[in-house]
Amino acid sequence: MNPNYSKLLEKEIQKLQENGVKPKLLLHSCCAPCSSYVLEYLREFFRITVFYYNPNITEEREYEYRLLEEKRLIAEYNRQVEMQDFSCMNTTAGAMKIGILEAPYDPERFLTAVRGYEDCPEGGDRCAICFAMRLEAAAKAASKGGFDFFTTTLTISPLKNAERLNEIGKRAGEKYGVAFLPSDFKKKNGYKRSIELSRQFGLYRQDFCGCTFSKKQRQSDTLGGNSGKISGSDLPGSRKGV
Repeated sequence: MNPNYSKLLEKEIQKLQENGVKPKLLLHSCCAPCSSYVLEYLREFFRITVFYYNPNITEEREYEYRLLEEKRLIAEYNRQVEMQDFSCMNTTAGAMKIGILEAPYDPERFLTAVRGYEDCPEGGDRCAICFAMRLEAAAKAASKGGFDFFTTTLTISPLKNAERLNEIGKRAGEKYGVAFLPSDFKKKNGYKRSIELSRQFGLYRQDFCGCTFSKKQRQSDTLGGNSGKISGSDLPGSRKGV
């Protein structure tokens, strides 16, 4: 039986509450919509710094737009803390402000890492290489920065394998000596809540993962009439603009 990563996270949070501590968490974020629910949920229990490292976004304009949206969301969440205004949020006065750590934009590193895997389908070996690259960078940054935990927003996606992500994260954490916080953020209506928050804050929801290969597959699926795919542009409250 596969581990229930959502339950494991709940147990970890319960233990922290019992001990009366709020540890430092480095949260790798792929984009503002995916981080919206995760930040809303975790900011009461952790001192969060968002780690924006996504060299898989191979178009610079797309990368910059997603980064701006992430910063805009964090600024709004921090305003809520300053004003103690949590209307329309599933948050209490225990919420803490959120920081952000930007890694250098280096798409060539991603393209080099996945060379030979360009034609892999989404969710295959190319994606595993991408996950490992981003989570290892997060683990390294968490270790260097003295964080107690690190984790990723990627498990909120219904199209991504939470077990694979947790296994990759755990290995990266062991390598750099920092604990990986288990998660499956899509559970407990997390994915649904991210859609609601995206609508509430008018967030741009992209319709492809980030790399040129996922974009081509998305375009191919669209032209081929494949409506079974879940994508940002198919979701309520999406805002296309890149």
